[in-house]
Amino acid sequence: MTSTLASYLGELTRLFHAMEVQNAAGEILLLEEGANAALDLLRSTQTNGGKAMVVGNGGRAAIASHTQNDLCKSVGMRALVFTEPPLLTALANDDGYQTAYPSLVRLWAAPGDLLIAISSSGRSENILRSARFARQAGCRIITLSGFAPDNPLRQLGDVNFYVPSLDYGPLEVVHAALAQYFTDMLKFNQGPG
Repeated sequence: MTSTLASYLGELTRLFHAMEVQNAAGEILLLEEGANAALDLLRSTQTNGGKAMVVGNGGRAAIASHTQNDLCKSVGMRALVFTEPPLLTALANDDGYQTAYPSLVRLWAAPGDLLIAISSSGRSENILRSARFARQAGCRIITLSGFAPDNPLRQLGDVNFYVPSLDYGPLEVVHAALAQYFTDMLKFNQGPG
C-alpha cells in the first residue's frame, strides 16, 4: 500500500493505464475499442427495450447500485440491482448466498437484456453463477474484474474489463470510474452509436 496521496494517485493512474479489455473470444481489445463495445451493448439493450441487471458484492454492490441509479435516472434505461435487504437475506438464509443473485437473475433475465457483473477477484461464486444464468437466458454480459489475470469471470462476458491489482481500494476506484464513464457517455450520448 502506498503511503502518500501522490503515490496513491500514481498507483491509480498506473492501474487505469494497465487495464485490459478482451472480447468473448478472448481477443485483447484496445481500451477505446472495449469501451465503445460496452457502450454499444448498453445502447442496443436500451434501444431494443431490454434492461440492465448489475451485480456485485460488498463495495462492488455499492458500485452496482450507483450504476443502476445513474442508468435509471440519468440515462433513462431500465436497470435492476438485487440488493434489497429482506429479499436478499431471505434467499441467502434459505438457499445460501452463492445462489441469491443467480436465483434473481434467473427470475428477471430475458433475451436481449444485459448483465453487468462486478467482482474484484472474478471468483465470487454468486457472480459467476449470475453470469452463467444470464448467458443461458440470452443476455449479453459486461464484466469488471481484477486480481488474477486468469480469473473465471473474465472469460464469461461479451466485453471483459480486467484491472491488474490485488488491492481492493484502488481496484474499486477504477471499477467505479469505469462504470461512471459508461453512464456519463450514455447520458451525454457520446461515443459510437
